[in-house]
Amino acid sequence: MSICVLGAGAWGTALALRLVGHVDVVLWSRSLDHANSMEQARENKRYLPGHVFPDSLAISADLDSALSKAELLIAAVPSNGFRALILALRQAGVTIPIVWLCKGMESGSQKLPHAVLAETWPQHPPAAVLSGPSFAHEIVCGLPAALTVASADAEFARRVAWRLHDPKLRLYASTDVIGVELGGAVKNVIAIAAGISDGLGFGLNARAALVTRGLAEMTRLGLKLGGKPETFMGLSGMGDLILTCTGDLSRNRQLGLRLAGGESLEDALRALGHVAEGATTALEVDRLAHELHVDMPITQAVAQVLNQQIPPREAVAALLARDLKDEID
Repeated sequence: MSICVLGAGAWGTALALRLVGHVDVVLWSRSLDHANSMEQARENKRYLPGHVFPDSLAISADLDSALSKAELLIAAVPSNGFRALILALRQAGVTIPIVWLCKGMESGSQKLPHAVLAETWPQHPPAAVLSGPSFAHEIVCGLPAALTVASADAEFARRVAWRLHDPKLRLYASTDVIGVELGGAVKNVIAIAAGISDGLGFGLNARAALVTRGLAEMTRLGLKLGGKPETFMGLSGMGDLILTCTGDLSRNRQLGLRLAGGESLEDALRALGHVAEGATTALEVDRLAHELHVDMPITQAVAQVLNQQIPPREAVAALLARDLKDEID
């Protein structure tokens, strides 16, 4: 099988390296300079340094060339780059099935990736989202992981899961595209809150409370949008939430830590050097929650911090000062 990974950030590169052992892989970058740098160094020094590319991994900055032999496309671009990529694929007349990895909402539209795809390319090829608890560094190192593949076409989800699995990468099929996407998006927002809490020294008890109540927020919004409750208890919901809120490899958690330390959002993002999807997704989720009358106080607090409406410490204090209520409510 031949796979083209579209996007040479950390996640795209890690998955390409994980797959290249048992399928043919082309790693595409929209930047010619980045592609040339990877070709010359035989590693992605910018986003995933220290992992040497095997000779069998092809690198390209030419989209037509990268797509020429592909039987499956994996879109590994940030949420805000997904629409442009889909437009390019549509204009190229692509009929190849596509799987996307992005975990966020498009800025300005509050749309999850499946909605962007449907709007941009109504007659698109078979499509699915791949999500779940996974850090690029551990994926590229071959460490065990379990992910979810969700598609409206159950059989396509099963085929993708079968094609991409290896002995240490277990994939589960699902038809709950909305639930899987929403879990991947909202967990980044809660991870920023967890990073802020940890950065302020509020301890493990506070972090556990944030994770638990964050899961409640995620589930409330997800059910409102049509997601399935069991999805939020699974890999792409609770699993990814726990990992992202507690793991030091989490960009969104690191963003929260930096904000708690007094850095501006711009300086924190610059220091990270990678996209932290939660920084833009928090604002979109907060707006959507207000429009749908869904109670999401943690998300609201994160959005206020990102908008510089309130300092991190005051945001946490405001959460603690909220009116008492029943837990299951």
